[in-house]
Amino acid sequence: IGQVAFMDIRNEMMALAPLVAKEKGYDTRDYREVLRLLKKEQIHGDALMATYQDVMAEIDRIIAREKLATLPNEPARVRMATAAETAQQPAAHLDTPRLVGNTGEYPEFIVPLIEQNKDGSWPDSDYAYRAMMWSLSAHEARPGHEMQFTTMLRGGVSTARALFAFNSANVEGWALYAESIMKPHMPLDGQLASLQYRLLRAARIWLDPAINLGLVTPAEAKRVLMEEVVEDDLNAQTEIDRYTFRSPAQATAYYYGYTQLQALRAETELQLKDQFDAAAFHDFILNQGLLPPEVLKKAVHDDFVAPRLKKAAG
Repeated sequence: IGQVAFMDIRNEMMALAPLVAKEKGYDTRDYREVLRLLKKEQIHGDALMATYQDVMAEIDRIIAREKLATLPNEPARVRMATAAETAQQPAAHLDTPRLVGNTGEYPEFIVPLIEQNKDGSWPDSDYAYRAMMWSLSAHEARPGHEMQFTTMLRGGVSTARALFAFNSANVEGWALYAESIMKPHMPLDGQLASLQYRLLRAARIWLDPAINLGLVTPAEAKRVLMEEVVEDDLNAQTEIDRYTFRSPAQATAYYYGYTQLQALRAETELQLKDQFDAAAFHDFILNQGLLPPEVLKKAVHDDFVAPRLKKAAG
């Protein structure tokens, strides 16, 4: 499934890249070169966090305008990590508050530290160009992880769900799904970067187990990540570290959880037809808190679909 998805997503990128190139004035049609050129549009210093905040505010406006979900009352929070936090977790992530015994802590979207060089220049970073910020913010902030955890904090969550239902398939599956529902409303360069993120998640499905089964060397997997997925050296190495010793097999959960939610969305739409309401569907899922895919599917069928079909029948 991962290799087929990889090829399908790459085909989408091949079709979209010439449109981005035309809009940007790039003299290339190759998705790899277009992505590399987009990454040259680096933003650093105080402007970096300000740009993230601008993108996140625009995403909130899109969510409200397109009726994708009910927004929390307060804006999502984003900040740059400290050096110590970056050493511990070198990838962008959500700093999740405790769900049991919370005393007012809120989730925070954390961007890895980008430090200025000694000569005053800035290193190129995959976390410092605007096109990427759309999908990363949708994943880590809204309507992804931050909305997940803010909804749970506002509505309450049982101890059982907080302690035992937190796994990568249901948490990361929602965040990748969140990227997908935002993608149609992103600018073209944001859509291409979003597909690149999805390509990475599909690559994980087969590269992670292939490394651990001895079918692919870490060096070959890194080559695929850098040449085909267009990851920079730092992020590609972070991926390899993740597969080999930081968290083997965890990265495969993203795309698995995503496919389960997409299948559930399709099934729900087919059952409800013109009664389907995207915002109501997404709010229902968020209000469930953390549930494994099969349990969530049963909840949607029993408590979301069935009552609406019964009401329509009579």
